[in-house]
Amino acid sequence: MSDYFPIPALHPAGHAIIAVAGIATLALGALAWPLGAIGGLATLFCVYFFRDPDRVVPAREGLLVAPADGRVTAIAEIMPPAEWGLGDKPRTRITIFLSVFDVHVNRIAAAGKIARKIYHPGKFLHAGDKDSEHNERLALVIETPSGEDYAQVQIAGLIARRILCYAQEGQQTETGQRYGIIRFGSRADVYLPEGVAPLVAVGQTMIGGETVLGDCVGGASARTEVTR
Repeated sequence: MSDYFPIPALHPAGHAIIAVAGIATLALGALAWPLGAIGGLATLFCVYFFRDPDRVVPAREGLLVAPADGRVTAIAEIMPPAEWGLGDKPRTRITIFLSVFDVHVNRIAAAGKIARKIYHPGKFLHAGDKDSEHNERLALVIETPSGEDYAQVQIAGLIARRILCYAQEGQQTETGQRYGIIRFGSRADVYLPEGVAPLVAVGQTMIGGETVLGDCVGGASARTEVTR
């Protein structure tokens, strides 16, 4: 039966919220069925939002994958903050915007050791490109086995008010490994290693843990944007 009606795995961060929504639905339904119906829809949305599907992670060494589902809204050369320790040259930054309908579980872009975990308190503005310096965010700087370093950032948004990150400094991570979640609607940035070309284009839809952002080993050329 599950082959025809698969039940998605749920991220642990959603268990309490779904339970509260379910209890509220029962209470509202006891008062009036229209209220119960509204509560039921809200509960179903919470289940949908906290879904945590498995992904097929590329196995080849040196690949960076998308840290989240969503759409690429910008690719630009940006100077990373000095406290990240990524040097004094601009890095290619890939910006992925997550709507409330995207899977919000965040994944490690490339295997390595977490050198720094840096939290920046801030506001909760729309998570567009120009607001990244003002919003609450959490950055991981990761050193890969081949010697490159890169950063990936969780950024809160207008609706997203809670960044969860389970990774710790000094931890060894694997490509595609789950490490956190942002509630509800948000943004994820990746600052590629020096000299690595982006293999995605603005407007492209990302699948977290599967879509390849860059190649540290193969030296692939940057993707030419083609719209069809």
